Amino acid sequence: MGSDDASALGLAFEASAGHPGESDGFERLWTPHRMAYIGGQDRPVGDQAEVDQCPFCRAPTLDDVDGLIVARGRSAYVVLNLYPYNPGHLLVVPYRHIADYTDLTAEETADVAELTQTAMRVERAVAGPHGFNLGMNQGSAAGAGIAAHLHQHVVPRWSGDANFLPIVGRTKAMPELLGDTRDRLAAAWPTPGPGTKG
Repeated sequence: MGSDDASALGLAFEASAGHPGESDGFERLWTPHRMAYIGGQDRPVGDQAEVDQCPFCRAPTLDDVDGLIVARGRSAYVVLNLYPYNPGHLLVVPYRHIADYTDLTAEETADVAELTQTAMRVERAVAGPHGFNLGMNQGSAAGAGIAAHLHQHVVPRWSGDANFLPIVGRTKAMPELLGDTRDRLAAAWPTPGPGTKG
């Protein structure tokens, strides 16, 4: 069988399986769960969205497992990102509903920094990343998905994790369920000292 015959056979197979058109040779990884994020479900609108619409205000009112909370500090907490860039993508979030980094109190600033450092240590112990992306997107124009409530991203990175799939396919393969990731990170999180919340 020549290459033209194989190509025709592939096209016939696509058509017989109910897939019209010519085969492009690509496999499809369907991620319909991301439509909630793309459509803006549960996302507060604008930079000054109300507290009752805010998922970052709602999460600490849930138990840790349901809220995907890994750890609670005095004035901030650590939660898994529902739409992670990489496995173990954490967010460090102040409890107080504020949008701008310059509005953090000294205590909140210290707590966010300390929780970010601990998150990096725990991620290294649990998953062995080769590096991290840390950052805050301030305002919708800067790419903040939820601009009304400040949050620090802690994204573990591995050499070679930016393969063809996210670059060409705009899709990320996640090898572990969020609840399982939360359980592993929470189990490795150091026990809070006296005077800390949670």
